[in-house]
Amino acid sequence: MKLEKFYDQAYYWLIGRGIRVVAGVIVFLIGIWLIKILRSRLRARMHKTQVNSSLQPFILSLVVPALYILLVFFVVDILGFQLTIFTTIIGAFSVAAGLALSGTFQNFAGGVLILLLKPFEIKDHVVAQGQEGIVTSIQIFYTVLLTFDNKTIIIPNGKLFNEVIVNISREGKRRLDFEVKLAYAADVDTVKQIITDAITSSKNILSNPPIRVGINALEIDSIRYIVNVWIKPENYLTVKIALMEKIIKDLGAAGIPFPKAG
Repeated sequence: MKLEKFYDQAYYWLIGRGIRVVAGVIVFLIGIWLIKILRSRLRARMHKTQVNSSLQPFILSLVVPALYILLVFFVVDILGFQLTIFTTIIGAFSVAAGLALSGTFQNFAGGVLILLLKPFEIKDHVVAQGQEGIVTSIQIFYTVLLTFDNKTIIIPNGKLFNEVIVNISREGKRRLDFEVKLAYAADVDTVKQIITDAITSSKNILSNPPIRVGINALEIDSIRYIVNVWIKPENYLTVKIALMEKIIKDLGAAGIPFPKAG
């Protein structure tokens, strides 16, 4: 009698639950197969579109586990188990984690956007967050700059991406501007010719766009001449020092009078 009852219960279980179990196993196996295909295609797609190599493993580590979690929930739902308690726990944990790691998530999001949109790249000369330097590393949570006086600056990506970024290297050339103050007694054409000769005989100055030398302002005791030359960003400071020194020496050698100190 007990054996018959057992068979009856087993039969009803197979009818009621067996189909769900078989369907759950089939869906689980198919889901794993599809996730593997999606992972391979996603990796190939990121490689084809040249997504930053630092970002690729992070995208895979987020997308693939998320797909597995969704698959498990889907299979559990097919088996007929109630997910109310699990969803409540997961929801509470997500809220707590979000509050505790809000700054970290902001930096992570900023890092992802920087790697995807590429406002700057490694070796670019940038000005950001009041800091100026060469980008030496772009990580998911922070970016590292090396200043010209050899200081390492670490900037969180959340703040970096949400503020103004000046990329000096992006266009491949940069204009150098400075002024020279001379006395009114100096002949304008002679001054302009001496400055132009000093520029053309200097190194690392680009011929296009053309140089520009002219009067920028008239003051009570002096004339201010403006000098505009185009150079490569990496040569900015070297050219500035050398060119200003050469112009001052050439003007002095030609007897051009400088304004007297008042």
